Amino acid sequence: MALLQPSAVQAQEKTAFQIAAPWNEVYDVRSDVAIVYGINDAGGAFEKRVKGWRDKGYQVHFMTGIAWGQYQDYFKGAFDGKPHFDEGQVQQNGDTIWHGKDVPYIVPSENYLRYIKTHLKRAIDAGVTAIHLEEPEFWARAGYSTAFKKEWQQYYGSAWRPQHESPEATYLSSKLKYHLYLRTLQEAFSYVKTYARSQGKVVRCYVPTHSLLNYASWRIVSPEASLASLKDMDGYIAQVWTGTSREPVYYNGVKKERVFENAFLEYGSMVSMTAPAGKKMFFLTDPIEDWPRTWDDYKKNYQATFTAQLLYPTVANYEVMPWPNRIYQGRFKLENDSVRQPISKAYATQMQVMVNALNTMPLSSNKISGSHGIGVLVSNSMMFQRFPTHAGYEDPQLSNFYGMALPLLKKGIPVETVHMENLEQAHVLKDIRVLIMSYANMKPLSQQYHQVLNRWVRSGGILLYYGRDNDPFQSVSEWWNSNGLSYKTPSEDLFRLFHFSEGQPGFVKTGNGWVVVTRMDPKELVLEPGRDTAFLALVKKAYARSGAGTLEEKNHFILKRGPYIIAAALDENDDKKPLLLKGPLVDLFDPELPVLTQKELQPGQQAFLYDLKTIKNKNPLILAAAGRAYEERYRQGLYTFLLKSPTGTMNAMRIYLPASPKTITLTRDGTPARLIKNDWDAASNTLLLQFENDSRGIQARIQL
Repeated sequence: MALLQPSAVQAQEKTAFQIAAPWNEVYDVRSDVAIVYGINDAGGAFEKRVKGWRDKGYQVHFMTGIAWGQYQDYFKGAFDGKPHFDEGQVQQNGDTIWHGKDVPYIVPSENYLRYIKTHLKRAIDAGVTAIHLEEPEFWARAGYSTAFKKEWQQYYGSAWRPQHESPEATYLSSKLKYHLYLRTLQEAFSYVKTYARSQGKVVRCYVPTHSLLNYASWRIVSPEASLASLKDMDGYIAQVWTGTSREPVYYNGVKKERVFENAFLEYGSMVSMTAPAGKKMFFLTDPIEDWPRTWDDYKKNYQATFTAQLLYPTVANYEVMPWPNRIYQGRFKLENDSVRQPISKAYATQMQVMVNALNTMPLSSNKISGSHGIGVLVSNSMMFQRFPTHAGYEDPQLSNFYGMALPLLKKGIPVETVHMENLEQAHVLKDIRVLIMSYANMKPLSQQYHQVLNRWVRSGGILLYYGRDNDPFQSVSEWWNSNGLSYKTPSEDLFRLFHFSEGQPGFVKTGNGWVVVTRMDPKELVLEPGRDTAFLALVKKAYARSGAGTLEEKNHFILKRGPYIIAAALDENDDKKPLLLKGPLVDLFDPELPVLTQKELQPGQQAFLYDLKTIKNKNPLILAAAGRAYEERYRQGLYTFLLKSPTGTMNAMRIYLPASPKTITLTRDGTPARLIKNDWDAASNTLLLQFENDSRGIQARIQL
């Protein structure tokens, strides 16, 4: 008798989704974790919602917003007898910034934290195993409320200064916003750990947050990388999805959506932010998004973001979707149609195949194809310079970052981001050969970062510095112009360490490494067409000089993770040839799960494939399914499993079998269930089955 490892719940908390609504069979996704959202959300009944999901076999977490939420009882005075709308974030014209009706974005006071702790206690008492405090967000345009002025006085020991009056006031305002949510999360998570221990429980703490790139782009300030240093913080959910990644960016003089490329950089910034601290990371994707668009748009961009996340093989935990009830019960338009439609059977099947693949997606030591070792330096201070504009200096669509990254990414070079705040952690720059940086869009928050960069260059690294250093934030009161230092710009301190003199052309020898300074802002490389030619040539020379070999340019990315092949063909590239992947392969973006002899990708397309050449054993193996298999067994030629997925959806699954099946029987609670498709592919020894799903499970018996 051979007992197969059940394909469900191997890693108890590998996959998750967030949901405010009670359990329902039509969106019973069958991930490991149901993250129950909100105490007051979905009409309340919090403990009942938690129990409902737990009773269906889920681990249960709790999530709520830290900057906003259904906290009307706090704002209207039910919590402590006092209204608190005056704690909302306020912009210059006096208007409160609202997240919803009677729900302002909040300036997180100590009193507000006391209120939030009542929610955390209630969640712990309900038996959740983790708490997620999502989206610590302070709008850059805010900072004019009485509550914020009070925090300014306490933090700086001086009177509040309107942020629109000077770059320094803007910078100080942003640093305070950053501090307020760092303080709030530190205290909230400390409370969670302390109270949980007092109850004999272990409760983990996570922060679901947008990427640094998105928050900087959307002009929001958030603690980001600093959260990883909190001892009571266990990890993040990288909130990257179509809604963030479709933010238009400039490349070659054209401003437009570049969803795959943006998602790739967003996920990468989350990895570089957290990996050095060893925190757990969940990657989020969303099969739709917050704004009403068409099903066709959702599907195209879901594939792009899904591919981008899988190209990071060191992450294998996923929030597979937010709000499954919105996906399975929502109605949206089709292209060229005005009638709202529910999700199609085909898209639901495809989505479920993709989601269920994440349940077994392996970590991998493989690397994405291309020349590695090129990094772009980023900092939390990117968020500090975004609003308002001073002295006419602008950074359209965060182009000072994208100018350093997109020209490389579009050439098939898997450029990395390196968080400046992590530089002092061991091995952060170990695999970086060429580091590109600028102080046009950010400033170093510590002089110690320069010491690390100096040691790295002198040990053989190559630093390419781009920047005119004439933006108005160069002169804010910071470490480089105070306490005995009098540098006009932070780069002067860095160049002093390198013994670099202004005006030295080309590669300047520094220890065993090299420094090149180019006096143009990175945004200039993408705001006009054809301006990145010299930049690319310089990177090529630097890469070769570093000893890494010839920089490979191409129009695609490929990564193999276990049996999976993940690929993307890039558009806006001089190479217009399609990418050809040799089979036999199963196409996991096709709800029919066809077996292909080859897959051709045109520029701008992505692929998610199962490589049939990786099958080694002779036991039955589910290669792909629009549902999750439980109780999987094989003995004496009989293969059985229980397949669960949301009721009312269509299952498609492709199974490897050592021989063609003699009989196939499906039952639902002991009653025969209809088999819609039963196709045996002798060339690949695989069986395609289609039948209607049921959240209670369809029992399959395959006699060989």
